[in-house]
Amino acid sequence: MEKRVTQSETMVLYRPVGPKELDLIAASGYREFPPRLPEQPIFYPVLNEEYARQIARDWNAPDSGAGYVTRFAVRREFVAKYPERVVGASMHKELWIPAEELAEMNRNIVGLIEVIGEYKRAY
Repeated sequence: MEKRVTQSETMVLYRPVGPKELDLIAASGYREFPPRLPEQPIFYPVLNEEYARQIARDWNAPDSGAGYVTRFAVRREFVAKYPERVVGASMHKELWIPAEELAEMNRNIVGLIEVIGEYKRAY
């Protein structure tokens, strides 16, 4: 029997995605993020919902027609080795996980990946 992971042992992260990435997440049963493309060396979940919504609304939706905000919990023990990166204003915080470590991160997701926001391109 697997040990139950407590809330204090996890960290909630957010990931803005477009429709193609969301389709791949759904195909996994909302259990994992798809492998990165060759030109994407880093998987970067963000640390707050506001920043994730900004990316989904302002970048994903105009670029691909729709943007989605996902939320997931990952074991703190796994993400502790990745420093927080501020990539703009103080709210723009991300973790940079090398693409080759994404499968390990997926194994450390606790529960399912949830879709908590959706934005459509304005015409």
